[in-house]
Formats: sequence, C-alpha cells, structure tokens
Amino acid sequence: MLNSVSTKEITALRVMRDFLMKNGRMPSVRELMKAMNYKSPRSAAVILQQLIDKKILSKKQDGSLQFAQYEFENEIDREQTVKVPLLGSVACGAPILAEENIEAMIAVSTKIAKPTNKYFLLRATGDSMDKKGINDGDMVLVKQQSSAENGDIIVALIDDEATIKELKVNQHNVLLLPHSSNKEHTPIILTKDFKVQGVVISTIPGYTP
Repeated sequence: MLNSVSTKEITALRVMRDFLMKNGRMPSVRELMKAMNYKSPRSAAVILQQLIDKKILSKKQDGSLQFAQYEFENEIDREQTVKVPLLGSVACGAPILAEENIEAMIAVSTKIAKPTNKYFLLRATGDSMDKKGINDGDMVLVKQQSSAENGDIIVALIDDEATIKELKVNQHNVLLLPHSSNKEHTPIILTKDFKVQGVVISTIPGYTP
C-alpha cells in the first residue's frame, strides 16, 4: 500500500511528523496548508483524506488524526530522519521550545527520536557530567517530559539556565548529581516541586551546526 504513496503525500507526512515533534500535536488543516505553501485548505484536506484512505493516518475517537503505527513505521524507515530543534540558552520559566530559543533544526535518525514523542537538542556546557560522556560543547538529545525515574540523566531549569544532572529522589528531597572529574562540582539539593524538562536519550560529541 505504501508503494502507492505520492511525492506530495510523503512531503505531507514529513511536515506532519516534524510538526508533531516540535509542537506535541498534529497540525491543523490550515497549518498543513501553510507549511506546504498551498493557497487553499482544501488541497491539504484532500491529502489528509488520501492518507486516511490508505490507512497511513487514522482518526481518534475525538476526531483528531494520528499515524497508523505499522504503516507509518514503514514510511519512517524510508524517510530516515526527523527535524529536532536545537535550543540556545533557556530562560527560567520560559517555554522550553519557545521560538526565540531555537538556533537550528537538526536532522536526527528516527531510530533514535521516535516520531510519536517530542524531543529537543541542547548544547552542554562545562564538565559536570564528563564521566557520563557529556563534555563541554557536546549536543544532547532530550525527550521532552515532565517526570523522570531515579537514575535518569535529566535536564532541569535551575538558576536561570538548563542543567544536566543525574536525578536521585528520596523521601524528603531531590538530588541532582554531577558525574565529573572536576571535584568542584557538588550535588544540587532541591524540593520535590522543581520541574523536569526532559530526559537525556543520547549524546552527540563535538558537533557544531
């Protein structure tokens, strides 16, 4: 069935996948129209219906669209990558994916960044996690989520900047632990109401876009 997918439909799938990665939801018909430079929302609606008919897209009970898992995974294998935003410095309390924080959109393999989740890239600074293979200037791929498990390497907003540390939670508080060859780095002790921004999935050493 996927052999019959047209070039325009593949482009639409790419647009929808990238939109989902960036915004955590599927684009509306008008958002798809704009992204594909169409003059009428009907053109975008027709493509969406074609993808539904080919069972690459399906409708949820609330009427919103989702990717049909098996068919779309095959399409991902053909497409190989998805665009993930690389963030600059992030102000405390600001949305993690605010437009002003995005330096570039980087292609990342869909084997790493699964299209059903939301990701961002962050440039690491300093040597507080060098024993975990995260060095100054490296990029880290982060799965955006508001919770994490003990032992996860997380991104949190502390003191007006994003920090990367290992999460340890006990009965009374939260510890953010460094793993560094530099003994100047010490644990950060927080209350349990601090905010997790995401969990580090992978490290990309020494890459400058």
